[in-house]
Amino acid sequence: MTSLKYSGEVSPGKKAVFQVMSGASAGFLEVCINQPLDVVKTRLQLQAKPGSSGPTYSGLLDCVSKTYRQEGITAFWKGIVPPIIAETPKRAVKFLVFEQTRHYYQFGSKTPTSTSYSLAGITAGIVEGVVVNPFEVVKVAQQMNRGRNSLAILEARDIVRRHGFGRRGLMRGVTATICRSSTFNAAFFGLYHTVKTRMPKPENGPYDVLWRIATGFTAGVFGCLLNTPFDVAKSHIQGPQPVANEFKYEHTWRTLNIIYREEGFLALYKGLLPKIMRLGPGGAIMLVTFEFVYEYLVEHYA
Repeated sequence: MTSLKYSGEVSPGKKAVFQVMSGASAGFLEVCINQPLDVVKTRLQLQAKPGSSGPTYSGLLDCVSKTYRQEGITAFWKGIVPPIIAETPKRAVKFLVFEQTRHYYQFGSKTPTSTSYSLAGITAGIVEGVVVNPFEVVKVAQQMNRGRNSLAILEARDIVRRHGFGRRGLMRGVTATICRSSTFNAAFFGLYHTVKTRMPKPENGPYDVLWRIATGFTAGVFGCLLNTPFDVAKSHIQGPQPVANEFKYEHTWRTLNIIYREEGFLALYKGLLPKIMRLGPGGAIMLVTFEFVYEYLVEHYA
């Protein structure tokens, strides 16, 4: 990726720095903009059953309306600090690894291909999954803990005390997390960059932005359609087990098989709509922000 205006060479060190800064900026902005969707999604997922105590919502708009009327506009940004702490470096790592590795998968081709973009996305997903998994384990524990609110550091300490750092502790479900991230990134980067390089792009500024947003949105939705079963498996593995101290959900493929046998095929796509609502626009925001910040840095600081 090069600047729209700058035609000189950028040193590898500066490229890496610019990619980290651009990826971090993209992650920060995506979290800030999409946090309201995440709050609404979580409240719909965890709402009380009809007839029991606690808030109930008839749907998306009802949840938005009740949250605003009862708690004010700032309620839509509750819990934003942990995602910023986790997602900002996560996005920086994702884009850095993708940009640094996509040229290694050209296999003799003079330019990157659809395959090289997807393989670089898988590589980025593997690194991203390993880095982010402890945060995911803590986040799920906090979200499912209805009895008390605790700081992330205290929740992490409790998990380590009870289960350690390994496959039943902070790295629980790491294979599912890697599969989720790798599948999404392969589809996300593969589709976006293939369309970008093979289709004519508008030269007009506003139309260029809209073109990038539409392509990024489509790539994000496509990624969601492919990776949701792994996301569902990850939630089952990292969430509370049906019987305390018995790990029914522990291995990715076995968990997928159990869900399919006990709940049916559609159960593998639970939460797809809220996921698309967040990651469709989120994908567009991330890619557009990354590209424009990177182009700005190259143009002004290379």
